[in-house]
Amino acid sequence: MRFDILTLFPNIIESYINESIIKRAINNKLIEVNIVNIRNYTLLKNGQVDDTPYGGGAGMVLMCEPVVRAIESVKKEDTKVYLLSPQGKVFNDKIAEELINECKHIVLVCGHYEGFDERIKNFVDGEISIGDFVLTGGELPALVILDTVSRFIPGVIANDSFNNDSFKNNLLDYPVYTKPREFRGLSVPEVLLSGNHKKIKEYRESEQIRVTKEKRPDLLK
Repeated sequence: MRFDILTLFPNIIESYINESIIKRAINNKLIEVNIVNIRNYTLLKNGQVDDTPYGGGAGMVLMCEPVVRAIESVKKEDTKVYLLSPQGKVFNDKIAEELINECKHIVLVCGHYEGFDERIKNFVDGEISIGDFVLTGGELPALVILDTVSRFIPGVIANDSFNNDSFKNNLLDYPVYTKPREFRGLSVPEVLLSGNHKKIKEYRESEQIRVTKEKRPDLLK
């Protein structure tokens, strides 16, 4: 799968994709990440990409020309383009799976300043938000979506890890433990030390239900 991330701050994206699982996925050619600097598509000599809002008000607004030209530079027939905006549909695991099934090329457009010129929305397929809060730019949401969607691609992470992730079957993940067996009076549950795989499986399934009831009962509804 290919991701094109359109941004005013390419170094933020570059630093993240050069680490850990995402870097390995890129090296193994499981995903492709292309960073597009929106400033490269302005027609103004000073590199300007924003201007004051019509009607007055605080902040600066990203102009149509550079953003739309940047989108058109990477868009193909099977491409889906999304603005990253607090007004968008709230992102979750289900949407991540839908994105995988919809296409093999996703363009994520990172906003900044006061927002996008409203007319830009005529050139995209939708808006995505990562929560009911406002960030200084769309780079963090773009990385959240890139990371989450990539986990659904076979080979990016181990199948066992993927199948036991939180939100599978609307349940949170079960608690996990490692050495030492005891730490300051806190012990690892005996069933995990028993070697009885059937009992361990039953224990973990019951723990998923317990943890979900305690922390996210809304998922069980």
